[in-house]
Amino acid sequence: MNTPSSLAVPPAALKGVRVVEMGQLIAGPFAGKTLGEFGAEVIKIEAPESGDPLRNWRLMKDGTSVWWQVQSRNKRSIALDLRDPDGQGLARRLIAEADVLIENFRPGTLEGWGMSYAQLAEKNPGLIMLRISGYGQTGPYRDLPGFGAIGEAMGGLRHLTGEPGRVPVRCGVSIGDTLAALHGVIGVLTALYHRDANGGQGQVIDVALHEAVFNVMESLIPEYSAFGAVREAAGSALPGIAPSNAYRCTDGYVLIAGNGDSIFKRLMAVIGRQDLADDPSLANNAGRVARVAELDGAIENWSAQRTTQEVLAALAQARVPSGKIYTAKDIAEDPHYRARDMILRQQTRDGYALDVPGIVPKLAGTPGSIRSSAPRLGEDTNEVLREVGLTDAQIDQLREKGVIA
Repeated sequence: MNTPSSLAVPPAALKGVRVVEMGQLIAGPFAGKTLGEFGAEVIKIEAPESGDPLRNWRLMKDGTSVWWQVQSRNKRSIALDLRDPDGQGLARRLIAEADVLIENFRPGTLEGWGMSYAQLAEKNPGLIMLRISGYGQTGPYRDLPGFGAIGEAMGGLRHLTGEPGRVPVRCGVSIGDTLAALHGVIGVLTALYHRDANGGQGQVIDVALHEAVFNVMESLIPEYSAFGAVREAAGSALPGIAPSNAYRCTDGYVLIAGNGDSIFKRLMAVIGRQDLADDPSLANNAGRVARVAELDGAIENWSAQRTTQEVLAALAQARVPSGKIYTAKDIAEDPHYRARDMILRQQTRDGYALDVPGIVPKLAGTPGSIRSSAPRLGEDTNEVLREVGLTDAQIDQLREKGVIA
């Protein structure tokens, strides 16, 4: 297994932080994955028979999803039936010794199991509970089922994706879930700092999928508030910023961002339109937005006669931001990704090696790492239960009852 190159193993920023992860699929587990990459000990609770459904999502190798191999690295798996009172009791014992609990069940589920925050905090007042749900723990929609795609729609993102006048499209990945996870990680780190540096108590972090999406929607609401303006889908363009779009080449498309005033002049020089570079009405963004169709046409007239590599080479020499539209193959073969340890080779517990994404962000003093590959279902059950004081006889008895696996 490769980790970011270093002569000595650096310290882990979150070493000593213990996380119990009760979530499944994407949002909760992505938060656990991120904390684990920076040194937190993550204990993942899974249903004994089936485990996390992500184990069986998308493309499978040797019976397990390759997505699972990324999402669950640096975690230990305990197979525990949370619907059983004995299983709930074991979960409480684990949580009593944890710093962080992550859950993304429907609101009220934990309360129904006797694991409300108030009940858990009686035994562990420093506990930080990250709760990710479709609509949050309060409000009129709290009990509705919510997935990332619905959060993307309600958060305003889906309305802006796609071509004008056509059906809105998704961005291709579960962005609502991962945005919620990242907001949750920010909340966890903030709460840990408050607890440990300021002498505060633990607390609940309430993240709603649609709110995480809404939080990155830029000036959407201020523009509506001030002008009654409703931003609409604009395809590959960046509305109100010009020129910035995808432009056709002989063998594909290139993204060009020529919207800075000086960058615009350099771009026009490259495409042989010095007349536009010198036009005083185009000296600032407002003037360029008024003539965006003309500018996009001029750029594409130039790019459409060249290959993507020819376009990129010319723009790079002129210091105009541009880039090709990468596929997975492009990413895997790009030397810049490799140079920055953004593609690492990970050995799975099924015995094969797999290229996987590296760690983001990159900390100079305490960088993240892949310390262990994704576990098999229940692989760490015995070890984890011994750590909270159970004997081998007690563990065997629970396994015979079907509470654990």
